[in-house]
Amino acid sequence: MKQFISTFAKFIVCAFIMYCGILFVWGRTLSARFKPNLYYCVAAYGHTFSRLKEVKTKKNIDILFLGSSHAYRGFDTRIFEKSGYETFNLGSSAQTPMQTKILLKRYLEKLKPKLIIYEVYPATFSIDGVESALDIISNDYNDLGSAKMALELNNIKIYNTFLYGTYIDFIDLNANYKEQRRKKYDNYIPGGFVERDMKITKIKTYNQSEWVFKENQLLHFEEIISYLKSEKIEVKLVYAPIPKSKYKSYVNSKEFDSIMKSQGEYINFNENPFLNDSLHYYDNDHLNQEGVTIFNQKLIELLKSKK
Repeated sequence: MKQFISTFAKFIVCAFIMYCGILFVWGRTLSARFKPNLYYCVAAYGHTFSRLKEVKTKKNIDILFLGSSHAYRGFDTRIFEKSGYETFNLGSSAQTPMQTKILLKRYLEKLKPKLIIYEVYPATFSIDGVESALDIISNDYNDLGSAKMALELNNIKIYNTFLYGTYIDFIDLNANYKEQRRKKYDNYIPGGFVERDMKITKIKTYNQSEWVFKENQLLHFEEIISYLKSEKIEVKLVYAPIPKSKYKSYVNSKEFDSIMKSQGEYINFNENPFLNDSLHYYDNDHLNQEGVTIFNQKLIELLKSKK
């Protein structure tokens, strides 16, 4: 029996090493359409690579922004700087609480923010987090937090990308990589903000629907709030503006408000609309630059009024 266990263990180890070897060759040589279960793409979208490279140079800031694309496209670090705040935007595309927690564990101690503004969009509590996990694995270093995330998501694409990303980290392949600051309609602004070329869009109409929140994302969120309280860092939860027609289509927004209010100071900027759907959005989700400026000024006024 002992001989069988020993032989089986050796087989598993050899099979794993062979699998990793094939995975690395597969990842380095084949185009994306031939590797549907491996998605390792540095600087694919949202300037996550630039943001996570820059954050390593920052420390002792006034405000740290967290959240989804509504965060990194919604909080303009230049506007806050003009008002006397040193900030950094650590948002990323489709960032769920699962990924927010990982990024905080990596960077909070160095950044030491006086205030965290956490952009809470209901959709990020309603998705599994696979998209954001692939983004973070591809554009930041991988550690035990990445491994735990992969195990929780239990997705073959995540497993493969994590193994491949760990190999890339080990050989330091991306050490000298530089992402273009200008990409199509986007411009990366130091501090983590992504400015979109000025555009307005026709907002579509929506049928009524309901948010369905995932229990594990709510649990991660509660752990984040507890962690920040233990670090004695002030947190403001912000539901950033989305088009009124989209916001009003969700029938359980009050439920989400209630969940957020139970966790701390919460501001829903959709309850007192000050933006125009026809003028202040570049798509059906995100503010254009005029909308960002108005929104940020409102938020800064609120921050200064509570000093």
